[in-house]
Amino acid sequence: MRTVSAAETAPTTHPWAVHAEQLRVRAGRHLAVDGLDLTLGTGVHGLLGPNGAGKTTLMRALATVVKPAGGRLTLLGERAGGGDLRRVRRGIGYLPQQFGFYPRFTVREFVEYMAWLKEMPKAEVAEATQRAIDRVGLTAKAGARMRTLSGGMLRRAGIAQAIVNDPPVLLLDEPTVGLDPEQRLDFRELLRDLGVDSCVLVSTHLVEDVVAACTDVVLINEGRLVYQGTPDGLAAQGEPGDAGDSPAERGYSALLRRHRAEAGR
Repeated sequence: MRTVSAAETAPTTHPWAVHAEQLRVRAGRHLAVDGLDLTLGTGVHGLLGPNGAGKTTLMRALATVVKPAGGRLTLLGERAGGGDLRRVRRGIGYLPQQFGFYPRFTVREFVEYMAWLKEMPKAEVAEATQRAIDRVGLTAKAGARMRTLSGGMLRRAGIAQAIVNDPPVLLLDEPTVGLDPEQRLDFRELLRDLGVDSCVLVSTHLVEDVVAACTDVVLINEGRLVYQGTPDGLAAQGEPGDAGDSPAERGYSALLRRHRAEAGR
């Protein structure tokens, strides 16, 4: 089986924004990412895998929240764990599965505060904040306190803070949790727009979101790369008898089945 790299599926204005070689990352004592090779350029990359596959740990390593336990990780041309880490972090937008905020902050204050933490020039913060809020559909809620927002609105506020600095690398961990079907459609359109100039990595359990919005699919299991290629290539891996309600879901389940069978030999 030939895998297709991100370089073949999307343009690269910043070649290899993410480059990992034999990357190993621990989650506590557990080696959650184990010898992963991965290269990502400009475009929207969907990160798939079952629970416990290492997706969140990988995202945390790419966001420089945790240090690699081994291997090599390069972000925006800088070696993770060395070099100018502050410069790298200024170029990263990150939405974790759970993010903290001050409940009394308004949406605008929250996004402005995050822009300040990202060391954005003061003169740019107000305009960038409003643009981010508008892009996630929270314009009418910009003055609402964070504690009053629904789960879906909180998630959209989290996306707004992640994109406020127009980062060249954007990491979104389960961004569609709590979004209704219409909001998910809007989010897919936003992803396509963001992926024109940035390297966007979206971790999700929803295969259909990946097929609809992503130029590249990354499937991992037990911390190792199972597949990287196009959504069409993913769909082509499955057969009518495989589990799933769509060609992409059948391809996903088929690849996991084969990987587990090979690992059990």
